[in-house]
Amino acid sequence: MLRRGVRALAVALPVALAMAACGSDDAGGGDGTLLVWTVEDTADRVQAQEKLLAEFSDKTGIETKLVAVAEGQLTTVLSSAAGSGELPDVIGALSLPIVNQLRTDDLLDTDAAAEVVSSLGADTFAERALTLTRDGETQLAVPSDGWAQLLFYRKDLFDAAGLEAPTSYDAIKAAAAALDKGDVTGIAASTTPADAFTHQTFEHVALANDCQLVDDAGELTLASDNCVEAFQFYGDLIRDHSVAGNQDVDTTRATYFAGKSAMVIWSSFLLDELAGLRADALPTCQQCQSDKAFLAKNTGVVAGLTGPAGSEPTTFGEVVSFAILQEAATDEAKQLVEYLMGDGYSDWLAVAPEGKVPVRPGTAEDPEAYLKQWRALKAGVDTKAPLADFYDAETLKVIEESPETFSRWGFTQGKGELAGAVTGQLVVPKSLAELVNGAGDAKAAATGANEQAATIAEELGS
Repeated sequence: MLRRGVRALAVALPVALAMAACGSDDAGGGDGTLLVWTVEDTADRVQAQEKLLAEFSDKTGIETKLVAVAEGQLTTVLSSAAGSGELPDVIGALSLPIVNQLRTDDLLDTDAAAEVVSSLGADTFAERALTLTRDGETQLAVPSDGWAQLLFYRKDLFDAAGLEAPTSYDAIKAAAAALDKGDVTGIAASTTPADAFTHQTFEHVALANDCQLVDDAGELTLASDNCVEAFQFYGDLIRDHSVAGNQDVDTTRATYFAGKSAMVIWSSFLLDELAGLRADALPTCQQCQSDKAFLAKNTGVVAGLTGPAGSEPTTFGEVVSFAILQEAATDEAKQLVEYLMGDGYSDWLAVAPEGKVPVRPGTAEDPEAYLKQWRALKAGVDTKAPLADFYDAETLKVIEESPETFSRWGFTQGKGELAGAVTGQLVVPKSLAELVNGAGDAKAAATGANEQAATIAEELGS
């Protein structure tokens, strides 16, 4: 089963969507029913969302209809709905690139989104979540939750070697070198050229060194000294202290789960698997045979990383949102989203707690109300249990606070469409390929990525 934390990001909606804003005179289902789409499309998650919407209908008298759409099919289905005037009122769990593309195609009711955030209280949201879901002063959608790209590390091995937590380039490099011995490699990180997971992993590392896609003026900066340094660090780390051959989402997880790597860069969706709560992705290390939660108990996590040129710890994070569309039944749609971010918020997070970290920690009256609820939620697939059964308070605190360090290339500079296209066209993974295989150099990789991004920017007219 694909997990949302490692899927390729949808990046380019068809031009046909531009005509969709005219819509139909009848909102959503056309019969007074709110039409809600969701990209949380696995059977168990759909069932949980249907129950949540039914509870909303019972409390408000507003009927809803839920349609699950696979994330990879969303653009196609939206095009079809646009042509027939049957666009939904609300779409849930939308990634940042898709939200920004909907904004480009003038499909979002940004006034409605702003009114929901204001009603709930902007100061009850993580500031970074709101920043990433805005275009200037315009609130594009209502951020609901997020997942972080994290560095997982073996606390037992680090403690035995007297190593500090891998929070910086220097500490990561030192740990990878010290623990790369015997049948254990220093770190597992994605390198496959045809995988967006490689982009996500590299961007996480690059952001730590203040390597940005564009500067505040919108000019491309992938060839900057900061980015060259990030490419150099990543290339050296993989060549000297990682697994040979192309690595991807499955192989990096398998290496760490087998106890064959001291560190791995993965998303927070790893948390339930690491605890042995998924039958098809169980830890296989020697110690795991008698205690399937061994790795979870002996793993620490780092969210915000810092490079030599970085000014503050930074985390690659995906913020997903509820979007209210133009021509929707606006008052009812706003009421639904407020419910899902209020009375129903805990149930929404419960759909997948390991990958749905609350970006609204609480209310004005209780600033940690939803964090407290999240800590008690049961994660997992085949086995369900609270993450607190496996991870200590310090580890969970890193997860809870990760949205405060979220950052992404391009979105805060008004270049979300370009950022999505650069990710989708695998610009960085392709540029990294020769570097990690020892056939290229960091400056050439950075320059090549910048040139490819420039071509994409020209095609987009941005």
